[in-house]
Amino acid sequence: MFLRKPSLVIVLFSLLLISVACSQKSVTQSEIKLPEDIPEYVDEDDFDQINWENKAVEFGDRGIIGNENKSGVIGAEMTSLNGQKWMWHLWGVDNGDLTIVGYHKESGTVHKILMDGWTIQAQSPNNGADSHAPSSVKIPKIGEWAILLYVDGTLFDTLIYEINE
Repeated sequence: MFLRKPSLVIVLFSLLLISVACSQKSVTQSEIKLPEDIPEYVDEDDFDQINWENKAVEFGDRGIIGNENKSGVIGAEMTSLNGQKWMWHLWGVDNGDLTIVGYHKESGTVHKILMDGWTIQAQSPNNGADSHAPSSVKIPKIGEWAILLYVDGTLFDTLIYEINE
């Protein structure tokens, strides 16, 4: 009888740990709060699909940093906490509305990083890409960022950048 009680305590304690771990996972996923003015097609589930291991890389001879033959930026390597010009490049898109959404990994917060709204127009080929769009960006804080790109309301690509300054 003496041995059964410690076993029961261990089982109950294990169940308690499992339930706390499961409830913490639910809280983490539901912590994403979308800004009120974000376009309606941006969905909280889009952030669950981020592959943080797929870091943006430099490619081509123009210093584009992104996902080769999909999307990339000239200017992403420069200081952007105080504002910077970035040139977005898209492959497989002739023109369209380009919506750009920033997600800060460490804080789990969603941000507008374009200085003039959520969406800009991508058009005309440039630097080997099928379309491009100049913009002014301001990254609110240092850290690891997922930049979600939507073309005409559909998630197109995600760029993972480490912003250090």
